[in-house]
Amino acid sequence: KQWYQRRVAITAGGALEQRLLDEPENAKTFLEENKTQSNLSKVIVTGFKALGLQYFFTVGEDEVRAWTIQRHTKAPQAAGKIHGDMERGFIKAEVYQYDDLVEHKTEGAVKAAGRYRMEGKNYEFLDGDIVHIKFNVTDVKKK
Repeated sequence: KQWYQRRVAITAGGALEQRLLDEPENAKTFLEENKTQSNLSKVIVTGFKALGLQYFFTVGEDEVRAWTIQRHTKAPQAAGKIHGDMERGFIKAEVYQYDDLVEHKTEGAVKAAGRYRMEGKNYEFLDGDIVHIKFNVTDVKKK
């Protein structure tokens, strides 16, 4: 019964989606002229949700990365998706939401609005979190 309740049907025309992918420069005009729309993004989002997946982001000066994790993943394990040492030496995560960044435009403005927070090892990452992971790994000294 639970499986049946989670089923979702999305109609998508394979030929239509392929044409839109093959001719991205003409896609908008084609969709308007034929009074139709692509369902590819809906398929992707619904599939992610059905599989219990979500994104979190890391942001650097020259790069933004999206990382895929299972829903309810705790901060150290999410950090481990980036690098095993980050999980092992996890200290904290500095976190804010993507929607807050869109609203306030800059990380500094997000901080000024009080939407930037520190989270510990028990924090479960949320879909759309933007994080800075703080970690420290020391080598075990050999005797």
